[in-house]
Amino acid sequence: MQRSLILLKPDCVENSHIGEVISRFENAGYSIIGSKVVQLDDALLSEHYAHVADLPFFPEIAAFMSSCPVLALALEGENVIQGVRDLVGPTDSTIAPKGTIRGDLGTDRMRNIVHASDSPESALTEINRFFEADQIIC
Repeated sequence: MQRSLILLKPDCVENSHIGEVISRFENAGYSIIGSKVVQLDDALLSEHYAHVADLPFFPEIAAFMSSCPVLALALEGENVIQGVRDLVGPTDSTIAPKGTIRGDLGTDRMRNIVHASDSPESALTEINRFFEADQIIC
């Protein structure tokens, strides 16, 4: 069993797509083992996006991601990392195929509905960043 962190981004929240996105994950057989609403602050954004924090577009990412609370999910299931990434589609919603979450609901490269962990290592780090141990169903 693998675990993955999912963030339902401000565009997902503001456009009332939370239920649809969660349904797609559950219909694919993944279990929600943690869930919470989080208002992202500068410190958390700088940590989560450390790989791009020194790039010129980071302030735009930070402004978008802190524009309203997001829903953080910890998912568990067989091959959940790749499975979720297949459901979500490519980062750029404009090239994501129809039938993927981003292809159906996203609008561009940043307003792409969801963040999903890209490896077992990042999933562990990200889940630990957003959840305390007692907030995860074992």
